[in-house]
Amino acid sequence: MSLPFAMTLLTVMAISIPAGLGIAYAARNLSESTQPPVIVAIAASAAVGIWAACVMPTLLLLAISYVLGWTLLLLGLVDAFAFRLPDILTLPLLVAGVAVAWWLPEHDLFGHAVAALLGAGAFFAISAVYLKTRGQEGLGLGDAKLAGAAGAWLGWQALPYVVLLASFAGLLWVGIAVIRRGKEALSERIPFGVALCFAMWIAWLYGTPDFFGAM
Repeated sequence: MSLPFAMTLLTVMAISIPAGLGIAYAARNLSESTQPPVIVAIAASAAVGIWAACVMPTLLLLAISYVLGWTLLLLGLVDAFAFRLPDILTLPLLVAGVAVAWWLPEHDLFGHAVAALLGAGAFFAISAVYLKTRGQEGLGLGDAKLAGAAGAWLGWQALPYVVLLASFAGLLWVGIAVIRRGKEALSERIPFGVALCFAMWIAWLYGTPDFFGAM
């Protein structure tokens, strides 16, 4: 292990402790539960930080990735324990994504703003159609706002990949639940926001496959 990387690793670990504490406190308050355990939040924060440090080429992109990654981690935890994606997190994340677009190589501020509208609008339409045809809520408005944030951060070209990856992660979640609890798991709600957060993070770090277009 080289000295610069070792120093980076130690720095990430150091800042992950207060970040994890903050995430644990915020997640417990927003989900109105006693979860997650502080040690889990710190470990997850450190994992996100180290992951970003291994991928991002510049200090500016690394700092931006910390903000995105830890916000997505907090959103995922809240959705996992309370089945909600609070506006206090999704809306600032959406606005921040449009602002960050200026710092990305293509400087496509307008394109990312349009992508935010497309992401939110598509999920809102799906939610409305599902509610009308099935008489019950499928996707919540929080999911629509998070999809808007995905468009804001990643651009419209990444949206199909994010949705596909999130859907696969959601199916995997259901499959594991069925294995553990049987067919009754099929009637349970799943926190799709967790899968969407994961898909956003992967697309942010690695871009999208060529058949979906570059990020």
